[in-house]
Amino acid sequence: MMKRLVAVAVACVAIAVLGVLAFSEPGASSEGVRLTRQIDGSMVLADKGSDAPVLDLYEDFDCPICKRLHAEVDPTIQRLARAGQVKVVFHAVTIFRDEPMRSNSVRAAAAARCVPEESWLAFRDELYAMQPAPHGVASGFTVEELARAARKAGAQVDECVRSQSYAEAHLAETAKVRLEGTPTLLLDGRLLGDEALDPAALEKIITGRGGVTV
Repeated sequence: MMKRLVAVAVACVAIAVLGVLAFSEPGASSEGVRLTRQIDGSMVLADKGSDAPVLDLYEDFDCPICKRLHAEVDPTIQRLARAGQVKVVFHAVTIFRDEPMRSNSVRAAAAARCVPEESWLAFRDELYAMQPAPHGVASGFTVEELARAARKAGAQVDECVRSQSYAEAHLAETAKVRLEGTPTLLLDGRLLGDEALDPAALEKIITGRGGVTV
């Protein structure tokens, strides 16, 4: 199982953070699937009336493999969520300890906490589109860049973004989870391996047409 996890997290290895949390609160009905923010800052895209499995997705906005997952797998995840076939919980975490990646990640995640639910997914798209060059090549996600990205996503939250008022809360939530790297995906609490980066394989597992490899 560790080999499969390393394959998913290869570019974003962490030293460790503390404890695993998985949330399963849903959003709305199948005719109005919506995104809701939880008290810990996680975002849930779900059909309230569904008994669909829960997919917890732990991502670091400065992680290159998270960007790859967003580009290749996120459309499938969101399609299944909007069809009521899975309840997706997005957890923004800071997995890096080295600079400038750590500060980049914290600024982006804190800014995401400022953005209202109706603009959050669009803002997440903007974050991955503007992700800095990987592995300490350059600083990025400046507060001004983040404020502009939020406006582009439809949210006027400049003061909140610039103040980084959610940075401390974000780091406190990150400290509650134990991760080997990002992205980390759990389906009903079970860790996924290579299939997390394969949209077809992931869809089969979510819809019950494939088994979870352990």
